[in-house]
Amino acid sequence: MSTSLWTYEPYLVPVEPASRVTLGEGHTPLVRSKRIGPELGLGNLYFKLENLNPTGSYKDRFAAAFSGIMRQKGQRLCIATSSGNTGAALAAYCAAAGIRCVLVIVDGAPLPKVRQMQLYGAETISVRGFGKDSKVTSDVFWELSRISKRLDAPLPVSAYAFCSEGMQGVQTIMYELIDELGPVHVFSPAGGGGLTLAMAYGAQLYGRGGATGLPPKVHCVQPEGNDTIASALRSGLDTGTAIPRSTTSVSGLQVPNLLDADEVVRQCRILGGNGHVVTDTEVFDMQKRLAQQEGIFSEPAGAVALAGLARAAASGEVGRDEKVVCLVTGSGFKDMSSVERYFELPEMPVVETEDMEDIIGSNG
Repeated sequence: MSTSLWTYEPYLVPVEPASRVTLGEGHTPLVRSKRIGPELGLGNLYFKLENLNPTGSYKDRFAAAFSGIMRQKGQRLCIATSSGNTGAALAAYCAAAGIRCVLVIVDGAPLPKVRQMQLYGAETISVRGFGKDSKVTSDVFWELSRISKRLDAPLPVSAYAFCSEGMQGVQTIMYELIDELGPVHVFSPAGGGGLTLAMAYGAQLYGRGGATGLPPKVHCVQPEGNDTIASALRSGLDTGTAIPRSTTSVSGLQVPNLLDADEVVRQCRILGGNGHVVTDTEVFDMQKRLAQQEGIFSEPAGAVALAGLARAAASGEVGRDEKVVCLVTGSGFKDMSSVERYFELPEMPVVETEDMEDIIGSNG
């Protein structure tokens, strides 16, 4: 099988083979939970390991789809915004395509993600308050839109509101899930909502052709410090709820503006999904449990879906025998600062050779 998202070529914006840029993205592992699922009372919990894409997140699917479009059009400059993963993905794929990449980074983005972008050769700029304050964020997008038009350069922000062509690449996650499992519950983390909307659109487009004719149910999970979509979906509102400032410490989900929010509410409701709000503490707890009980090293944002599922399971919203998938969106190596900040890990002793047996035996 092909190891790129072009397996699903009929569902993507057409790009001639000579212009496509692929680093082996897509067809990520889908692994069954060994311990957390049974502890939650769920017999069929799976994790979609998007952290194993080439640059460490699902955003490689976005970058692969859109870099081919840029290359086909002969564009030589890419301007984009990022809290980390989008920037790393675009930087890598632009490097492979020979395209200059300029990235405007949100305030407080993890330094390892920024360094990853820079090593790929991207030029990075940080704007104070961007990604936290809604007015600053709106101003940045307005100014970048003006600049990109003047320079005739694309502005591939990973949201349908800005770049539906690239987001079609993200929909391939759902196509893979349907091919492997059929109708499932999919729990997706959300900041601006692009990933969750990609899952919903993918379910609508691809999910009705199976044996049951039923698409997956897509659930939106958000940290309470950036609850622009989840509570609105749960409470029956028709639109998302703007907030003046994002207060969550979960990097990547600090998006106070309503990018794809309204459409996420609409599409998830059509599919029978719900909204789930979790605390940052729950997220970091699940990040640790994923590592220590499943052997999966996720960044905090990648543990948000599981935190939401835990709440849904506790309230009986998901049946024991139903198939459930949590999206693990990015690698823990991208945000090592959160590991240092939120987890009390033991100091490593330095000993002499003859001391090893006593220590290993006493801890056994």
